[in-house]
Amino acid sequence: MKDLLLNLNPDIKPYFLRIAAAIRTAITSGQIRPNENLPSARKLAEQLNSNRHTVMAAYQELIAQGWVSSRQRQGYRVAADLPVQGSRKISGAGHVADKTFRWHINPTPQVPQGSMRALDFSYNFAGGLPDIESFPFREFKSYMSDSLTRPDLFGLSYGNNNGDRQFIEQVTTYLRRVRGITDKEIIAVNGSQEALYLISRLLLKPGDKVAVESLGYRPAWNAFKTAGAELLAIRQHSSGIDIDQLESLFKQHKVRLIYLTPLHQYPTTITLPITERLVIYRLAAQYNVAIIEDDYDHEYHYQSQPLTPMAADDPSGLVIYLSTFSKIMFPGARIGFIAVDKSLATDFLNYRSIVNHKPSVLMQSAIGRWMKDGAFERHLRRTSKKYQQRRDNLVAQLNRYRQQGLALDFHQPAGGMALWLDIKQRAAEIEAYARARDVFLLGERHFHLLPENDENRYIRLGFAAMDEQRLNLGLEKVFGYFS
Repeated sequence: MKDLLLNLNPDIKPYFLRIAAAIRTAITSGQIRPNENLPSARKLAEQLNSNRHTVMAAYQELIAQGWVSSRQRQGYRVAADLPVQGSRKISGAGHVADKTFRWHINPTPQVPQGSMRALDFSYNFAGGLPDIESFPFREFKSYMSDSLTRPDLFGLSYGNNNGDRQFIEQVTTYLRRVRGITDKEIIAVNGSQEALYLISRLLLKPGDKVAVESLGYRPAWNAFKTAGAELLAIRQHSSGIDIDQLESLFKQHKVRLIYLTPLHQYPTTITLPITERLVIYRLAAQYNVAIIEDDYDHEYHYQSQPLTPMAADDPSGLVIYLSTFSKIMFPGARIGFIAVDKSLATDFLNYRSIVNHKPSVLMQSAIGRWMKDGAFERHLRRTSKKYQQRRDNLVAQLNRYRQQGLALDFHQPAGGMALWLDIKQRAAEIEAYARARDVFLLGERHFHLLPENDENRYIRLGFAAMDEQRLNLGLEKVFGYFS
């Protein structure tokens, strides 16, 4: 057994009883547990600079008290049944406390556990997951190795709290060239969720109002609510949001933030039209409301170039833009970024340093080298082609089921990684049916801010993570519900 840390009380004499008391304290505190091996008398004596016979006397004392057991040639171990049961909290040397400490915990958001178990299913339609098997791990490993053999020492130091310079430069160049975003400061984060947490803590105080889409992204809502904000639901329609109702919210409440997913609305996948974007921006500027634009899968578009982000035309500097590499690489990469007005950058960096000095510099460095070399965009082209084929296959399968008489309604998404399907029936029932058949999917009820209505007839089908054969088998299991 490895060395055992013992807290010896010098007031206890003779010395073998001091050792026995220290071992008893280690047992009652849970440091060592029932049936765990103890060091041999010789090894513990060496550790304590003591005599082997003194340690043996301590062990014999503990055996007599029932704390330790011993068998020939098997050494000493903690007894399976301890003399004192219940709490192992100790008060003083070796004395078990009679009261368990009570923690006073601030309210925490309820996190649905279903989403955490999605990978337990053979057929996983969780919307927005990339195909991890398509990621070029061997290629990326070379960039990670290069980052270790030729590190940016400035980025690795404590003095620089924004991380790898090349990563920031490459993301800045990419956003300017591909998304039209200029005059913003890029800040690396550990994924979008950390970005939302930082935004909430920096810009919100208890009681502030945040306008969000009535069907939306619950982890973002949790970040806002944890900061003490009150959420106001924006009604949605088939092509966007209710602008008149949004203006009424701005008039009736002092709204601090509006959170939007305008390119591929989460979960409906609808693209917010340019006309509505312009009106929203005008209203936000008029009522002094910051816009949080979550552009979580901008890279994947299949029919034409996507609309440029709202952050690309931001003369007032009121848009905070956030995006992530999780959909391009894999969720465990935990690297994203926010693009903020330069006047906010220092405050964001200072606040982030409280919770996280900076995201993994090695991961940033590898991604920066990957982007500079052009391999990043080659990977995007490969996966875009693959995901478009999978989208087309899903649409073809749904049309086939419609031809068989199923009442299904949907619009073909122009991009993204999921499809929003109207099944004309209670989605909760088909969701339960699917899970009983090893298929994971999420129904409309998981995305509602307001109390559920009686319909809840939509399900979200992610198509990027599964190949055509597996996706088709999963659909067959799901639509067996209608047989």
